[in-house]
Amino acid sequence: MRIQRQWRDDVAAALKVPLIAVESEAVVPVRVASPKQEYAARTLRPKIHRLWQEYLVPLDTHDLDHRTDDWDPGQGVDDPAALAARLPIDQGVGAGHETGGEGAALARLADFIAHDLAHYHERRNDPTLDGSSRLSAYLHYGHLSPLTVALAAQERPGPGTDALLEELVVRRELSFNFCWYNPDYDRYEGVPDWARKTLEEHAADPRPAQYTPGQLDRGETGDPYWNAAQRQMVRTGRMHNYMRMYWGKKLLEWSATPREAHATMLALNNRYEQDGRDANSFVGVSWVLGLHDRPWARHPVFGTVRSMSASGLRRKFDMEAYVEAWGG
Repeated sequence: MRIQRQWRDDVAAALKVPLIAVESEAVVPVRVASPKQEYAARTLRPKIHRLWQEYLVPLDTHDLDHRTDDWDPGQGVDDPAALAARLPIDQGVGAGHETGGEGAALARLADFIAHDLAHYHERRNDPTLDGSSRLSAYLHYGHLSPLTVALAAQERPGPGTDALLEELVVRRELSFNFCWYNPDYDRYEGVPDWARKTLEEHAADPRPAQYTPGQLDRGETGDPYWNAAQRQMVRTGRMHNYMRMYWGKKLLEWSATPREAHATMLALNNRYEQDGRDANSFVGVSWVLGLHDRPWARHPVFGTVRSMSASGLRRKFDMEAYVEAWGG
């Protein structure tokens, strides 16, 4: 992404020796997987599948040949709260409830493999079961390699593993593809032309409701399912992925313009989600507006962009249980 490229450029410019960057965020390197922005998962999937066995192999490790044992880190980390208080960040958002670091990441992975992987394909979309891997933040901050996850999962073949590899490699790396090849990945202009056209054709449609930024932030809308999703995110730094899709679709429905909806989604997501500012975050927001999707039946406000409804949630899930868990 733009800021990561800038960091690397700044470091390289400050050094008098060569700097080699190793792409470790993806299993299959982005430019190896495809030389262009892909339209959807279905166009990237066969390219990834042709290559991934070449990259799904354990990496060699070895000790450093040259150590810098007397390096001064500048600031200690014995008191992380005090250190965070001095940083120019949003101090109104807490650190969440997850423990960071490689050890915690590997422990979470081991627990997921042992107890949840076999049912991942059946339970990951149900917000009342919490069947997701809960590895996203560890992947985002580099505490865990996607290769480590993929190799561990492959030791237990089955439909759960197939579903995990689809999400971890194909879908996640589709997000990398978009952020690498589209300079507007974090802007409304990055939404596909067809989607922006139909949304703007319906920009004057009456909105069923509109809310202030404060009401949205506090989860005080007329939709109990949306409120529960927002409160889950604020309290835990995570929102179930299926509910994140619904959460975004309702923000589009409630916003004066699709551009405003895009900005509101990014602001809330990046403020509260532990994996905010990730490639998946930017793509998830733009997916709400039509990215990596196709035209559907026409609806008010949405045009031919896919819509989602509260009745659809009720048909699929025990939404009263979800509201009871997070709505209060």
